[in-house]
Amino acid sequence: MVATGWRPKAGNRMPSPSRLAGLLRDGRFVVTAELSAANSADPEATWRRAEVLRGSVDAINCTDNTGAHVHISSLAAAHLLVEKGLEPIMQLTVRDRNRLALQADLLGAAALGVRNIVLMSGDDVTAGDHPEARRIYDIDSMQLVEVAAGLRDRGTYLSGRKLEQAPSFFIGAVENPFAPPLEFRPLRLQKKVRAGADFIQTQLVFDVPIFARFMAMVGELGLLDKVFIIPSIGIPRSARGARYMKEKVPGLHVPDSLVDRLEKTAAARQADEGVRIAVELVSAVREIPGVAGVHLIGIKWEEGVVQVAEAAGLLPRPTFSPRASVGGHG
Repeated sequence: MVATGWRPKAGNRMPSPSRLAGLLRDGRFVVTAELSAANSADPEATWRRAEVLRGSVDAINCTDNTGAHVHISSLAAAHLLVEKGLEPIMQLTVRDRNRLALQADLLGAAALGVRNIVLMSGDDVTAGDHPEARRIYDIDSMQLVEVAAGLRDRGTYLSGRKLEQAPSFFIGAVENPFAPPLEFRPLRLQKKVRAGADFIQTQLVFDVPIFARFMAMVGELGLLDKVFIIPSIGIPRSARGARYMKEKVPGLHVPDSLVDRLEKTAAARQADEGVRIAVELVSAVREIPGVAGVHLIGIKWEEGVVQVAEAAGLLPRPTFSPRASVGGHG
């Protein structure tokens, strides 16, 4: 499966043995997915969910207390995936750690075989079940991208102290094409690319025209040959879930037409209709210049991810393991 004839150019980046980076450099249309984080100290709980995705996606996001709810750490989950021969993308937020802890976790992840990282702010603690938790935000997500790039490219901590061995990271960040002012979002993305981001995973895309406009503005900034952009596609399992996302999830844009479509579907068939909606969204974003893949999210529903990948013609996934020679850019 090959993307539409574009490849970001090489930058001054250290080698990354990330399979995800290699696929993107090779022009493949990639598929990533979010793993529902376990509420268990038993590694089997993580492995069971991850095994559902084996062969249907190229890499798997391990979330960092998503929704500000406590789960198994993203570092531990990512390492568990490495142990089973699966490729993780470790998410890391600035919400819960200061700059020392962030750098320590990045170095630890590299030592445990994690090569793909996505760096972000994190959902506010008021969204979760520990609203009294203290927010850290010692540095912001943009600065964290710079920190990771410094570890990788210069082999130094933020303090300037030298590492004995630099990590090899394929660095990701996030962007929300739907947060106002819309004209500002591509400029934020540009800053993240300049900071060192190799790829971007977006907020959930339910409104394709707005996302297409965002991508056009990104193209006007000359960024499509500098970063891989992977839109997130949600798989709504029910009308109730879709309405909850529309009304309760900050920064998420869910059109009324999508909610209405699910509400007009019999309850027993809403999950199937949600899969059809996701397949339609995948097909639509694939036509937009600069889209390098899709990130599929089925909340506590890895089986839904597999259904969408199959129905959207995204299978089989490539079986070879190319290597990225320069930080994931080719």
